[in-house]
Amino acid sequence: MRRREGTRPAVARGTRGRGRPRAAKAGDASKATGKASPADGTASEPRAKPPRRRLDAATARARILDAAEKRLVVVGPSGIRLQDVAADAGIAHPTVLHHFGSREQLVQEVIARSLGAINAALVEAIRASNGGEAELESLLEDVAETLKRTGHGRVILWLALEGHPFYEGDVSLTDIVEATHTLRLARRTSKARPPRVDTARLVVLAALVLVGGSVLGPTMLAKAGLDGPGAEAGFRRWLARLLVEHLEHGG
Repeated sequence: MRRREGTRPAVARGTRGRGRPRAAKAGDASKATGKASPADGTASEPRAKPPRRRLDAATARARILDAAEKRLVVVGPSGIRLQDVAADAGIAHPTVLHHFGSREQLVQEVIARSLGAINAALVEAIRASNGGEAELESLLEDVAETLKRTGHGRVILWLALEGHPFYEGDVSLTDIVEATHTLRLARRTSKARPPRVDTARLVVLAALVLVGGSVLGPTMLAKAGLDGPGAEAGFRRWLARLLVEHLEHGG
């Protein structure tokens, strides 16, 4: 049956208001699916989480050591907790245990890595040096600044006080002694050849002053009436002159 022009089409049953369907409201989709919809009423798709990339062993170890080193400087060896290190490194706690086995082993490897880097830099600097006072003074300044800035001087003292043993290779001055003694012999103009043991004692003296000074230096200098701007640098300049004098003429 043909509809006459001008008449309205029949409204489907269940619709409201002159045959116009109700406009969709924001939130309708969320009521049906239980998921939130954006304000414009379009349905939102859940965002897929990016796949977690598995770290290779070397990268994981480096992250753990970096995180442990930062905490070690602040809280000392006894304050290290593997759970905290794992959280700082963004790595699961079992992964830390897998790579290091225990808190003690982790602390030991942190120290070995840090002091190994300092040791290698010192040996390289001594071998490239001409043994002059200015170069030795600069070398002492670099070591002192590194021990204070990184907190390694404090960590060494902490380890000693807490009874942590320094295994072979962790704090080895042998390479530094050898490099220093070779340079010393090359600079000697006299026929007298100083014994290696004398050079070793000088190296130990300098190491004790630098490590202890990184923690106690300002206090000790102040107690001796040597405080004030530049007191620590002045003391190291004096030490450099003393060491050069003995290296060239003593022994």
